[in-house]
Amino acid sequence: MQFKLAFISAALATLALASPAPRNEPASSCSTGPVQCCDSVQTASQAAADPGTLALLGLIGVLIGDVTGLVGLTCSGINVAGGGTCSSQAVCCTDNATGGLISVGCVPVTL
Repeated sequence: MQFKLAFISAALATLALASPAPRNEPASSCSTGPVQCCDSVQTASQAAADPGTLALLGLIGVLIGDVTGLVGLTCSGINVAGGGTCSSQAVCCTDNATGGLISVGCVPVTL
C-alpha cells in the first residue's frame, strides 16, 4: 500500500513538473481585448490557494475549476500601438470584465 502511494505521488509530481508553462505570445496576437498590464499574475491553482483571490473570483461568479490560463490581479490597459510599456506582467486575457481588479484566462504577451 505504501509503495502504491509513493508511486502515485511521484507520478503526480512528475506530471506537474512536465506541464508546460504559458509561453509569451506577441501582443499583436491578442484578439480578446486590450493587452493588460497586471501587478500580479497567478496560475489557477495559486489563485485557489489564495483566499482573497478565490473570494474575488466567487464575487464575479467565476468557478476556479473553469479557469484556463492565468489569473491577473490589478490590471490596466496598455496602448500597444503607442509603444506602451509594462513594468510588471503584460497579458492578454479572455475576461477583463471587472474593470482591472481581476482578469481571467490570461496568457503572457511580449510587447
